[in-house]
Amino acid sequence: MLLRPPRSAFSPRALLLALLTPTFVWSSSASGQSATPPKDRLTIADYFNWEDVAAPALSPDGKQILYTRTWTDQLNDRRESSVWIMNADGTKNRFLVKGSNAKWSPEGSRIAFIANGEPSGQQIWVRYMDAEGATTQITRLTESPGDVEWSPDGTTLAFGMLVRQNDEWRIAMPAAPKGAKWTEPPRVVSKVKYRADRQGFLENGLRQLFTVPADGGTPRQITTGDWASNGTTWMPDGKALLFTSLRTEDSEYAWRESDIYKVDIASGDITALTKRKGPDNNPVPSPDGKYIAYTGYDSTDATWKDAAMYIMDANGGNVRVLTEKLDRSPSGMMWSPDGLGVYFNVENEGSRNLYHVSLKGDVRQVTKGAQTLTVSDIGKSFLAVGVNSTSMKPTDIVAFDVRTPVLKQLTDVNADVLAGKKLATTEEVWYTSVDGMRIQGWIVKPADFDPSKKYPLMLEIHGGPHSMYNVAFNFSRQDHVAHGYVLLYTNPRGSTGYGSAFGNAIKNAYPGKDYDDLMAGVDTVIGRGYVDTNRLYVFGCSGGGVLTSWIVGHTDRFSAASANCPVTNWISFVGTTDGSNWYYNFAKYPWDDPSEHLRRSPLMYVGNVKTPTMLMTGVNDLRTPMAQTEEYYEALKIRKVPTAMVRFNNEWHGTSSTPSNFLRTQLYLRSWFDKYQRPPSAAKVTQE
Repeated sequence: MLLRPPRSAFSPRALLLALLTPTFVWSSSASGQSATPPKDRLTIADYFNWEDVAAPALSPDGKQILYTRTWTDQLNDRRESSVWIMNADGTKNRFLVKGSNAKWSPEGSRIAFIANGEPSGQQIWVRYMDAEGATTQITRLTESPGDVEWSPDGTTLAFGMLVRQNDEWRIAMPAAPKGAKWTEPPRVVSKVKYRADRQGFLENGLRQLFTVPADGGTPRQITTGDWASNGTTWMPDGKALLFTSLRTEDSEYAWRESDIYKVDIASGDITALTKRKGPDNNPVPSPDGKYIAYTGYDSTDATWKDAAMYIMDANGGNVRVLTEKLDRSPSGMMWSPDGLGVYFNVENEGSRNLYHVSLKGDVRQVTKGAQTLTVSDIGKSFLAVGVNSTSMKPTDIVAFDVRTPVLKQLTDVNADVLAGKKLATTEEVWYTSVDGMRIQGWIVKPADFDPSKKYPLMLEIHGGPHSMYNVAFNFSRQDHVAHGYVLLYTNPRGSTGYGSAFGNAIKNAYPGKDYDDLMAGVDTVIGRGYVDTNRLYVFGCSGGGVLTSWIVGHTDRFSAASANCPVTNWISFVGTTDGSNWYYNFAKYPWDDPSEHLRRSPLMYVGNVKTPTMLMTGVNDLRTPMAQTEEYYEALKIRKVPTAMVRFNNEWHGTSSTPSNFLRTQLYLRSWFDKYQRPPSAAKVTQE
């Protein structure tokens, strides 16, 4: 039985030879660095055979599970998705159809999914789950649909879609002569922020809600006007949809203020169910339709605030908080089949587990352990399905009874790739930084690690800055460590998963205190005795790129650095990024007082930089635009600091969304680090 899409005959190892054409070729005899990994290690040669799984969903009768399985198309350099199906005990696991995000119909006789279709792009499809397996393309849209949901009676599908709009500004242009080839008219933007928030305020449209007959037909637009709708959730009676929309008024904090609305399907009338200063999101109605659970918090000028779970009556009344004392943000909320409480996922100290809260507000942790469990569905019999990973186990589908939570792994999609491989191990470490702040990190060590030897150390820094590194399996780190490195990754202050106070600790202080946390982590690992202090390296993307460029301006302890997709000049950044919420890092706007923006810009410290520093950024990056990289690169060149700027094609924010670019990112990074070692080794450098 075929358990994965057919592999291409194209050799991954052969392809690697064509992916990287370095400007310099060098060799190194440094112990542990630049070494060719043993054949029993996981490296990028295995990457094109790597698969992933996501979004398992139980059939209404609880007997089968749909899930999405992704793999790499080597010839076309892209990731592809397929819908697979198996029995609830993991047996009879098989390919079903090309596509992703499959949803069971209420009666279980059909599924809806997203796949490429006519005239082009992503479309909604429906497949019958009988022996014939008839499949029908339901939509022929010009924009990609999202958040597809079945109506309770199974007759209708709801979805969200961008509706493009152009500001009207009529001018008295003369008519073009017949056959003239005039320049295309300009795009006028005045009603919405240019490149504003990802939830819908786009330069050329807003996300609206639609319905379409499940048997096919003409989509009907349900919401119109200034809605930046997010989510499509049916009320159990099938008469209305719940959605979240950002506020459209011009407000300093409008980017993080949203409300929950209910739209009547028949009339299109919209009712606001929440209205407070602050964000309310993720509405989920109870099975009987009496209550709606949602997340939110009161508006604050804090840089980070963990959301709480609330519950309200279906008409928006009788609001009460359920998880006020948890101080962690609930996600993926699912009502208990008996309607007596809500299950939800929680990130905490590098792990993710399932929790439950009763309608009285009693919170309990359902699953425990150093894992990243994401439950996506709970059936009527209390069977839960989700995906799970640990530092030694890649992501796979798991199932368990929430009343007796013993996880059973149902898939093992990378067993063939991992066969005979020795994996790097991960050790959790806690240490104390400035102000007595306790910081969590992890040390990744090579297989066959020998503490009596000296290893080069990589420090990896996450972005955000409000995000969380976790204990999940990480292919990138396995590859780096297989080449003889020890790697440290941490969650410095500002990271999520440690409560609101920890997340907000960088308010008006970023990136200074994070620097202290990271250096304390490096010192902690060095104190273990197995790190060669002459071979320290640092890298990170986005917020990690900010901190990397900050680090090299404040210490020369690292042999080399790679500041990827960084912000280096906060003043020029403010007017060019699509992430206007970065403003919260500063007490004032730069046009009111530029002093703080200057003081915290890595560019202002480039005169201190001695560390060879590479920069890698996607050419289409709107979040940390390429100009930020260019400014820093030019400054380093003027200062005669060894540098290189790697401009990744076909990449937006980040450098690794395209499979071949993931390999290039890994290879360029290690190539740069290999080139610069202390003390100067017998490395021979020749220019091609």
